[in-house]
Amino acid sequence: MTLPPVTEHICEYKDHTTFYLACGPEDGPLIIFVHGWPELSISWRHQLPVMGALGFRAIAPDMRGYGRSSIYSKHEEYAQEFIVRDMVGLLELLNAETAVWVGHDWGSPVVWNIASHHPEHCAAVASLCVPYRTLERGLDACVPLIDRTEYPSSEYPLGQWEYQAFYEESFDVATGCFDTDPFATIKALFRAGKPKPSGKTHVTALVRKDGGWFGGAAKAPDVLLDDNVLTELDLQLYGSALKKNGFFGPCSYYMNHEKNAEYASQEKNGGVLEMPVLFLPATYDYTCECIESNLAKPMMDFCNNRTTFKIDSGHWMAQEKPLEVNAALVRWLAAAAVEHWPS
Repeated sequence: MTLPPVTEHICEYKDHTTFYLACGPEDGPLIIFVHGWPELSISWRHQLPVMGALGFRAIAPDMRGYGRSSIYSKHEEYAQEFIVRDMVGLLELLNAETAVWVGHDWGSPVVWNIASHHPEHCAAVASLCVPYRTLERGLDACVPLIDRTEYPSSEYPLGQWEYQAFYEESFDVATGCFDTDPFATIKALFRAGKPKPSGKTHVTALVRKDGGWFGGAAKAPDVLLDDNVLTELDLQLYGSALKKNGFFGPCSYYMNHEKNAEYASQEKNGGVLEMPVLFLPATYDYTCECIESNLAKPMMDFCNNRTTFKIDSGHWMAQEKPLEVNAALVRWLAAAAVEHWPS
């Protein structure tokens, strides 16, 4: 079977430019994939051709601050309210009323916010790794859900989320480390998942104590590429984009917790989602840890049509386990969102 081509596009909405990849028939039902930190539209390279071959119009944008989309110079310009506006504008420019939205990492708060603020534009919503009612509501919403047997509050007040406070406290140090060698940064971050030894503290909980990422180093260590997640070409695409634009935009997503919490409070229907919801927790994601902790518990009372499939993967799920992710998406769409299935 020959898969349909993935094509490149640019659109402008108000004062914002969005670059996006597309695959599948232009009149197919929309499925829009929203990437996280520090990724690109190519993060969904394994999903776009499969969904396009099924007859969907599969779209993956570069989010603001990334790749060939608009770059902004102020932290507050990366608040969720503006990012959601970008995506609703993209939908409008695609001449569509609704879409299936799929998010990962910081893309997950975006699609959760679209579902809760603009349900009329959301036929169904799926998230990889990040559950509903957590990060889109600000860091304070995540703290009560920390596994305190793993992270006692006296030693790790923010648990595995300690690294997020480091951006607020030492933004230039954090971004300076990444910017020194974006290629090394990507190689060090994009690793396949594996079981964590019992009692070992996850790296994101140590960033504040260490005075920075990678044990407080001035730059990322130069490790071997993990070809379970990336090819050399993928690395070049990620690294080149981040070298050109820098990490200011991507890391500014972490600088708006209070603004994001205020925006989340404006949700419709009391935050209850009526559309089909898919959540894919990762067994070996120890930042968005949903297996032992209560991180995914709040969403249970706010999703009236919820499906959950656990994937034995690390954080970079769509790239590490594309077959499993694609199978979960297709099975869910065929069963729960059949009205949005291609004719």
